Amino acid sequence: MYTSPHLVLPKIADLHKADVYIANGGYNAYRKVLSMTPDAVIDEVKRSGLRGRGGACFPTGLKWSFMPKGNDKPKYLAINGDESEPGSFKDRQIFEYNPHQLIEGILIAGYAMNIKMAFIYIRGEYHAWVDMMQAAVDEAYAKGLIGEGMKKTFGGEYTIDIVVHKGAGAYICGEETSLMNSLEGDRAYPRYKPPFPANKGLWGMPTTINNVETIATVPPIIAMGAEAYSQIGAPGHSGTILYGVSGHVNKPGVFELPTGTLLTDIINNVCGGVPGGKKVKAIIPGGSSMPPMRGDEIEGVRMDEESLKKLGTHIGTAGIMVMDEDTDVVAVTLRIARFYHHESCGQCTPCREGCGWMEKVLHRIEHGEATSSDIDLLYSVASNIEGNTICALGDAAAWPVKGFIEKFRDEFEARCRPSRSLVSLNVVHGRRATASTLVKTLA
Repeated sequence: MYTSPHLVLPKIADLHKADVYIANGGYNAYRKVLSMTPDAVIDEVKRSGLRGRGGACFPTGLKWSFMPKGNDKPKYLAINGDESEPGSFKDRQIFEYNPHQLIEGILIAGYAMNIKMAFIYIRGEYHAWVDMMQAAVDEAYAKGLIGEGMKKTFGGEYTIDIVVHKGAGAYICGEETSLMNSLEGDRAYPRYKPPFPANKGLWGMPTTINNVETIATVPPIIAMGAEAYSQIGAPGHSGTILYGVSGHVNKPGVFELPTGTLLTDIINNVCGGVPGGKKVKAIIPGGSSMPPMRGDEIEGVRMDEESLKKLGTHIGTAGIMVMDEDTDVVAVTLRIARFYHHESCGQCTPCREGCGWMEKVLHRIEHGEATSSDIDLLYSVASNIEGNTICALGDAAAWPVKGFIEKFRDEFEARCRPSRSLVSLNVVHGRRATASTLVKTLA
């Protein structure tokens, strides 16, 4: 059952139902951890090499070890299912096809950190998937798999409750501290760190936040053992991962494969290649916020964090976006910039102002109203956003803009004019310049 944790399992009919999941070995991993100490469970996850599947790739067992010991205050577990990254659509597969493996992972994580309350925070636009996950949680309660019924079903005194929470419908809610503010009923603004969630999280209490796929991967690790799991995939980034492939491929979808799989194998063998036999022009390897690669750079590239980091990009959410030779990269960059401008929460000045400037300058380039100096301005604005915001949304907005300019500057240059008339100089501010305003602008 656990050889391939997610997408092989949906081949079993009705696996989303508790009885079917149990008949195929479900909840046996949780029964196994009951014979282990909580510290031993955390050590097992550490030795497996599991890294977070939400984008940051932080070692999961290490994150769990940050949770304070003792019972002097409540502790919380938040499962991040706010899947708002363009190009990422993997978590909803788990909600739909294998929700009980996620629930079992929550039981194991809760036991390891002595947490009594967990929240599954699901993207606000995922109306159907919220209902699916709620149905699975309701069924788990009815069958004594969570809540007070656990004492009778599994023995022992440990229990955990699970709440499914529908998100606020904004990209920023996927940032872990914004998610906590949203859960508390406040506006989803990122928080300064430190203090970190493990010390001061939900309602000021210790909190661990993990991605949906990360938690759903825990039961296979316990079932097969850390050593066996660590041998799957790439060294330093072990296991299988859910690759969401979209764009110009013949068979887009979500595919579970080992980390370190060749990018060209995913595109050509798993996804059937590019329609019409066209060449690959560009790839975004991990959702729209990751820096792109040129098509002529992808030969021999392996899809794991350490391999991609050497190439100046990251695996992110493993949302592979494929663009063929006819793609207008200027238009793609503008569309991405428009998205992040729209989704910026506005708390940080570099992001609030810079994202708007990037969209407007890109709009000017796309419409032939720019010169080469505007490309340098665009790159400068992106560079001043990167690393200067409370959360990573600023980086998410800046990286694709900088990356496309670095990889395809000739295409941006081709859209620019040798010079620009005075009448359009102030268009970046959203209005045409008058003679008086031009004097002030040029002074």
